[in-house]
Amino acid sequence: MSSTSSPGRTPAAATTRAAHSSASRCQPHARRDRPEAGTTDHHRVDTHAPTVARDGLSLQFVFPALADCCDDRQGRVLYLGKGGRARIGRVRYIIIGAGAVGGTIGGCLAQGGHEVILVARGAHLDALRAGGLRFGTPDGTEVLPIPAIGGPGELDLRPDDVLVLATKSQDSVAVLAEWARQPVHGGAVEGGDARGGPVTGSAARDLPVVCAQNGVANERFALRRFSRVYGMCTWLPASHLAPGEVAGHGRPKAGLLFVGRYPSGTDETIERIAADLEGSRFLAPVGPDVMRWKYRKLLGNLGNAIEALCGHAAAGRDGVAPGAARELVDRTTAEGTAVLDAAGIGYASEAELRDARGHQVDFAPVAGTTYGGGSSWQSLSRGTGSIEVDFLNGEIVLLGRELGVPVPVNEALQRLANRAAAEHLPPGTMPPERILAEAGPRVPAV
Repeated sequence: MSSTSSPGRTPAAATTRAAHSSASRCQPHARRDRPEAGTTDHHRVDTHAPTVARDGLSLQFVFPALADCCDDRQGRVLYLGKGGRARIGRVRYIIIGAGAVGGTIGGCLAQGGHEVILVARGAHLDALRAGGLRFGTPDGTEVLPIPAIGGPGELDLRPDDVLVLATKSQDSVAVLAEWARQPVHGGAVEGGDARGGPVTGSAARDLPVVCAQNGVANERFALRRFSRVYGMCTWLPASHLAPGEVAGHGRPKAGLLFVGRYPSGTDETIERIAADLEGSRFLAPVGPDVMRWKYRKLLGNLGNAIEALCGHAAAGRDGVAPGAARELVDRTTAEGTAVLDAAGIGYASEAELRDARGHQVDFAPVAGTTYGGGSSWQSLSRGTGSIEVDFLNGEIVLLGRELGVPVPVNEALQRLANRAAAEHLPPGTMPPERILAEAGPRVPAV
């Protein structure tokens, strides 16, 4: 993916020199302190420590080719966006899962002047640490020097943090458990330690968590551990196929993000989050019934497995699916709506979605990036070994079994998609006829 310079931005070569010449007036945005004796925490981001660590041997966490991020000496990130002007948001957004959706949300928030931390793993984390987030949009590609960590042990949580959960649903339970138990420095005091002294608050009690994920199970997972949970329904065309690189394909807005408190309602916290998103190239309607939108998206996401297994055209992403693919799409969706209707679960209509989205989030190409498909397609393409189907088609399967409503096509998609992921099969290698044969003939409506 090629990089393009934005007006007012320093070219990479000159930026390297600027990073050194301006060190006295512009400290880098995060730090790696020497670990305490007996620890191996080489990447801890300490945003509370003074400019010089107490042992005088602090290492700056910098991207050598970038000088667009400074420390305001109060532990906050100043992102120097287009034109080089610093803009600061008082809220710090911790994006847990910096893939296509998380990377796009984090990238747009950073470009909008907000403090962002990206959480990733593996080669993607290594690339983010080494060179920042390479963020492509229809207007060009920019390298964003956003701090990246591998987990909550690498930074100190603050009361003004917002956790944005953007992992795949199959990873949510473990991730939520890890973050919920982390201390919040300066948060509400909870009890005392073994010696009778006070301790800090906890993420579970003090911090809001926003579930920016497909499916409808994650908010309930989160509410078991966190006291303040918010849903985010993401209509956001994006891709993540290479370490350190994310492309957001939405234009003129990057995405449509319905938000609200879970299980229902709104409050000042989600209004503030929505305002920050609106100022960062998103549509972010706030409403008391966010799950109604997430169930509508669930019905659309039932086609993710079809796209992953059979290819883009078979899922009808380019229009009406041909032949057997059309039958597959129709039967998959019909089973989903039948189950939700039988359960009495409300969902927004397609007309409501069209009205909300309009032409404000149209798909547009990003130079140097080939968009192959949605999140499940991307999981097979990257060979991750897992896929989100248990929380998409599997959600319909679960409800169907509880209610006695047959859903053989969704059952077949769940089995075959999980098998394809486990066997590291590439996307688009299975004909629709095979899935229909696995599902068997149509079951008469009850």
